[in-house]
Amino acid sequence: MENSRAAWKPLEITPEGAGTTADADGLAAYLSTLDDLEGLLAKEKALVFRRFAVEETRLDPVMDHLLPNRLAYVHGNSPRTKVGNNVYTSTEYPAEYVISMHNELSYAHAWPTRLLFTCTVAPATGGATPVVDGTLWLASLDDEVREAFVGGVRYTQNLHGGRGLGKSWQDTFETEDRDDVEAFLKETEAEWTWMRDGTLRVTQHRPSTTRHPLTGDEVWFNQADQWHPAGLGDETAAALAKVLPAHELPQNVTFADGSPIPAAYVTQIRDRGLDNAVDVDWQRGDLLLIDNVQVGHGRRAYTGDRRVLVAMCG
Repeated sequence: MENSRAAWKPLEITPEGAGTTADADGLAAYLSTLDDLEGLLAKEKALVFRRFAVEETRLDPVMDHLLPNRLAYVHGNSPRTKVGNNVYTSTEYPAEYVISMHNELSYAHAWPTRLLFTCTVAPATGGATPVVDGTLWLASLDDEVREAFVGGVRYTQNLHGGRGLGKSWQDTFETEDRDDVEAFLKETEAEWTWMRDGTLRVTQHRPSTTRHPLTGDEVWFNQADQWHPAGLGDETAAALAKVLPAHELPQNVTFADGSPIPAAYVTQIRDRGLDNAVDVDWQRGDLLLIDNVQVGHGRRAYTGDRRVLVAMCG
């Protein structure tokens, strides 16, 4: 399959191009002059703000423009640490692993419309945030794969009560109160069961694609490759299979009718998303704003320290 990396890339904005100063105040001033940020982001799909040298302590004025309704990362499945007012570490997976492409919370009933990434410590090598056009990702898949997913998928989470593999339900929902969890889940069309050992099992049926509310474009929009053991690689999948059956893994996915998704489909989805991605390399103080419906994102492996923060809005 022909690689289409050059078909799209984020719009890069610099202090020189914006006619402003190379600092957080200059960026905030520039953003205040934009009449239609929503339209610009819908058109460009992602914006990179280079050389503004935005420090972590100066993020709020910038985020007020870029994320008008900042959300908590509730029901998220990625390991993160909350470091501010609905600001989180982007992920805490080990540096040597590549994180495959995905749209944030695409498995959930509701998802953020925008994500903002900010680099406060640039890695020594690697560590780019790859981004992929969701229409291109969908088109890159074989007809057989696209047709198999037409009916959607079924996600299952097993969230332990404080000890076990994966995330706890307390961390996932940012509460210690089961009633709060159930009130949240009732609004999401999910099914759930409290297990005897304190584990919360959550099942959700979701579509595999969606359409952007402004452009109408259909995009690949699910996390089947990240929830399926085959997405972890043969050795890891085999090791997990020895420990737990599929339905007891921290997270698992099937087709909507409960039938298994072939491993070959999963690896094709993962690999073609990464192959068609454009890498956004980091320098300290850079920012990346993405349309979370039109654009999937991931992470390349890296060496040295790396600190990238993320915030999101509805």
